[in-house]
Amino acid sequence: MTRKFSGDTLLVATHNKGKLEEMAHLLEPFGVKVVGAGDMDLPEPEETEDTFVGNARIKAHAAAKATGLPALSDDSGITIDGLNGAPGVYTADWAETGNGRDFMMAMTRAHDELVACDAAKPWMAQFRCTLVLAWPDGHDEVFEGVAPGHLVWPIRGKDGFGYDPMFVPEGHDVTFAEMDRWEKNKISHRGKAVEQFVAGCFG
Repeated sequence: MTRKFSGDTLLVATHNKGKLEEMAHLLEPFGVKVVGAGDMDLPEPEETEDTFVGNARIKAHAAAKATGLPALSDDSGITIDGLNGAPGVYTADWAETGNGRDFMMAMTRAHDELVACDAAKPWMAQFRCTLVLAWPDGHDEVFEGVAPGHLVWPIRGKDGFGYDPMFVPEGHDVTFAEMDRWEKNKISHRGKAVEQFVAGCFG
């Protein structure tokens, strides 16, 4: 039996304003106040696991322990079939420049590696999101969402973030970056994971 969320404030263990805004929007109907790790000056813990759920657990439990609030964390990324599932948990690392993140560089790397290994088209890929809700007593619940699709080049669209401009979700002919942000939320990996979270912890 999934433990229900019963508080009025949910800490989202992220410093990413885009993720925080998406989560606040998705939870708005439940009257829950959403605060971010950045708002509470929490440090970002080192992500040392090699799975999405492992890294999400690190972030959620660190935030819950530090604040005494239930904490929701997200670890997400893109897995590309032609690259044997890479970049996976290293999705953001591919964008690291040492002075911030450059996702154009990351998308170019993904494209170049697919070309270099002569990967068959269409270049199938999946955006994956794992949410972990942790309580201060150490209990947690895990929710996962997957958005299948394929990659295109050159990139298209100006909205979204990360690898959105090169990802076309299954059943559509536009990239995530060409979609309205809130329409994307309905079919995105994060949107699907949040649906599971809401059904489990608020249903």
